[in-house]
Amino acid sequence: MNPLSKSTPIYIGRFAPSPTGPLHLGSLYTALASFLDARHHQGKWLVRIDDVDIPRNAPGAADLILKTLEAFGLHWDETIYYESRHFNHYESALARLKALNLLYPCTCSRKKLADYAQHHGGGDRYPGICRDKNFHEQNDYAVRIRTNGAFIEFIDRLQGRFSENLNAAHGDFIIKRKDHLFAYQLAVVVDDQAQGVTHIVRGIDLLDSTSKQIFLQMLLGYPLPSYMHLPILVDQKGQKLSKQTYAQAVDQRNPGPVLFHLLQLLKQAPPEELIDALPQEILQWGISHWNPAPLQSWTQLCPSNGFVGLN
Repeated sequence: MNPLSKSTPIYIGRFAPSPTGPLHLGSLYTALASFLDARHHQGKWLVRIDDVDIPRNAPGAADLILKTLEAFGLHWDETIYYESRHFNHYESALARLKALNLLYPCTCSRKKLADYAQHHGGGDRYPGICRDKNFHEQNDYAVRIRTNGAFIEFIDRLQGRFSENLNAAHGDFIIKRKDHLFAYQLAVVVDDQAQGVTHIVRGIDLLDSTSKQIFLQMLLGYPLPSYMHLPILVDQKGQKLSKQTYAQAVDQRNPGPVLFHLLQLLKQAPPEELIDALPQEILQWGISHWNPAPLQSWTQLCPSNGFVGLN
C-alpha cells in the first residue's frame, strides 16, 4: 500500500550535495535513495547545490556533480537551486529570530570551548558562556540561538521515534558563523521552505541535526517535512565515505552495474539479470520495487573491495 494517501500533500524531495569535490559513492547512494523514494511516490525530485560555505567550494565541482547525476539517469525537476544566491533569505530569517529575542553574539573560539570541556566536561554541548552578551557590545562574533528547554520529538520513517531535550543535548547552536557565512542548520531550513520540500531522505549521520532544524522550523512557522535517515556507507576501516576520508570519485563510464550494486546496498534485492541492463531499465525497476524497510536494522554498510563504482 502506498504510504502517501490522496489527502497527503504532493511529495517534493531533494538532494543537496556540497560542491567541495566530485560525487563519491556515499553521496550517489544517498542521491539514488532520495530519487527512488520521490519517483515511487510520483513526486518531484529537486537538486540543490549546498554552496553556502564558500571557502570550501571547489572550482567546477558543482558542474561535475550535475554531470555525474545525469550520467546515472538521475534527472531532476525544476531548475538547480544554488544556496549562495539566496543569502537574502537567510538574513530575513535571522532578523525574524532576532526580533523574538532568541539570538546572541558568541565570541568563543574552538580552543576556548575545548579547554572548557576538558576542565568542566559537557562534551560538544555549548555551555552558554556568552548568553548574557549584547550585539551592540561586540564586533567579531558568531550568532547563537537560545534553545532553552525545547523538547523535540519526531518519527523518522526508517529509524522510528526520536526525541531529545535540545538544550541538554546540544545547548545553544550557531546559525551564523564568525566569518559572516550562514551555518548549515539555518540555511537548510530556509532552503527547504523556499523549495517547498515535504520529504527529506539523507544519511543517519545527519539525524543529530534534525532536532535543531525542527526547532528552527517551528520558530519560523514553517511546515515540518517528513524525514528518513539511511544507514551510511563506510570504508573497510568503518569510516564514513566522504571527501574528508578521501573517498574516490564515482566512475561514470559504466553506470548500469554501479546502479545495480547500489540497489543491493540499499537492500532492494534486484534480479541478477538487471546487472547488464541499461541505467533507465534499472532505475525503473528500482522505482517500482522501492521498499526502504529492509534498511531498518542497519546504521552503516560497506561496499565490497571489488565494487565497480570506483575509479
